[in-house]
Amino acid sequence: MTALKERAHGRVRRRRSRYSEYARSRINSGKVFPLLAGTMAVLAISAGVVVRLIDHKDFASLGDALWWSIVTLATVGYGDIVPHTTWGRVVGSVVIVFGVTFISILTATVTSYFIAANQEDFAADVAEAAEQDKADDVETHRLLNELLDRVGAIEARLDDRRD
Repeated sequence: MTALKERAHGRVRRRRSRYSEYARSRINSGKVFPLLAGTMAVLAISAGVVVRLIDHKDFASLGDALWWSIVTLATVGYGDIVPHTTWGRVVGSVVIVFGVTFISILTATVTSYFIAANQEDFAADVAEAAEQDKADDVETHRLLNELLDRVGAIEARLDDRRD
């Protein structure tokens, strides 16, 4: 590889890793939905512009192309506007794959939020039950100590009577 290609490859790798790190931080912080929505908006606009440039016969205006890309990304696919050229269909295929992926990730994200909320409730219930168990243990120990004191007092009286 030439030095120029190596530098370009390194820049792409750094950009990709910066985006990956940003995405990972958003996912870990629970703020993944704005990232997904922004990514999908950029993809919808990009796909609309590209398909308008590639297949201008089927997409009379940029508005039609944007409508098509949003509908296709949402996996609705009304069929009112469709690409007929090979490259238009290639772009359409990529948009469909990204749309299905987006819906899957969105579903998984919403599900994970529900699970996390449920786990927080469960953890709170467990902590409350543990506190109640501690309180019950303290009361049980107090009663046992009281019984031991009474048994000790009874034994002491019996010993006094024997003497």
